[in-house]
Amino acid sequence: MKLFTSTAFALAAAAFATPAVAQYQGTPDQMREKAGTEQSTKVPPAAQQAGPSVKASSKASKAILDLQTTVNNKDWASVPAKVAAAQAVASTKEDRYLIARLQLSAAIGANDASAMTAAVDAIAASGEVDTAKVAELYSGLGGTFLNSKQYPQAVAAYQKAIALNPADADSSYLLAEALFQSGQKPAAATALQKYIQTKTAAGQKASEDVYRLAVQAAFDARSPAANELAREWLTAYPSADSWRNSVTIYRALNNPDTESTLDLMRLLQAANALQQASDYAVFIQDAAEQNNYNEAQAVLDAGIAAKKVDPSSGDFKELASVVRSKPNISAAELDAATKTASTGMALLHIGDRYYAAGNYAKAVELYRMAQAKPDVDANVAKLHIGMALARQGDKAGATAALNGVTGARADVAKFWLAYVNQRA
Repeated sequence: MKLFTSTAFALAAAAFATPAVAQYQGTPDQMREKAGTEQSTKVPPAAQQAGPSVKASSKASKAILDLQTTVNNKDWASVPAKVAAAQAVASTKEDRYLIARLQLSAAIGANDASAMTAAVDAIAASGEVDTAKVAELYSGLGGTFLNSKQYPQAVAAYQKAIALNPADADSSYLLAEALFQSGQKPAAATALQKYIQTKTAAGQKASEDVYRLAVQAAFDARSPAANELAREWLTAYPSADSWRNSVTIYRALNNPDTESTLDLMRLLQAANALQQASDYAVFIQDAAEQNNYNEAQAVLDAGIAAKKVDPSSGDFKELASVVRSKPNISAAELDAATKTASTGMALLHIGDRYYAAGNYAKAVELYRMAQAKPDVDANVAKLHIGMALARQGDKAGATAALNGVTGARADVAKFWLAYVNQRA
């Protein structure tokens, strides 16, 4: 990824051929750190002269030569008047281009960012330079503003660069950075999504730092896009951290009910992403709320074994006492309950107990029985069937079941699909 420093911008402004730009490798975070390093330079000689193929008109040549002499002498204070005089007699696009080019050289020499903007705009308006090279100039101008923390100006420059070259992934990222820093979180999230899509279309993968920033921008803006970005993040970079943070973001933005929250905690358990005591607390409380004390006790024991839960601490002492006081339901009792169950919800909850015990085949059987009953939400049943098949290792069956989930449970199903797709 590249970022124009002031040195690189001066060189890019000089020849409009193969710009000498600073090539920054590594993650966008590393690139952003380097963006804070200012470099100074003299204006290269090539930036002070017109290219041999571009000639001034006879009417404007004297004024342009006078402007060039002023720039060569670094008489920055006299440049505006000389530019105005040259513009007054300019009659061709070549005239306007040569004036703008000298104007840019002077602006770089004087380190005047506002003047650089005016000069680049004039170069673009001259029609003498091709679109790709003008886009590079605007991108370099954006880097100058980004370095100096003039974020609104950086946004404007990068937007012009992208309008001229929509495939410029680097400028898309840097635009997002400028938007984020200027507090425009929704727009930053949109720009980062575009950057990710551009990289993907090019057969590349954006760095994890980009996904983190995109998710944070969308979350800070309370944008629904945060849900999809979070799933894209954990799909691209599956880890305990990305799983936990993605699910946490979804819960914070959507406030799912107990059933959905419990299914998300079961997902974190499957992904080995229960990382904090609070994760176990939510899981245990929601399982207990559904009277699934078998599962609540198993999760409590797992949290203690992982040294994430201290059952004697204030937060867990009462919860552990309540959970421990409830009897476990045996396999024989579950079998008997299945035979006498009169509702679909009863069958569904019996299936949940088989699921918690790791008997996923039996859980699927109960979920399918529940699905046929009128009192059960078919989408909940499909979701649970998909979850159990996923834990059983039936990727095709799980995918089919989860893809059939619609309505309020669809987002949870998508998280489970991400898990299924990560399994070999």
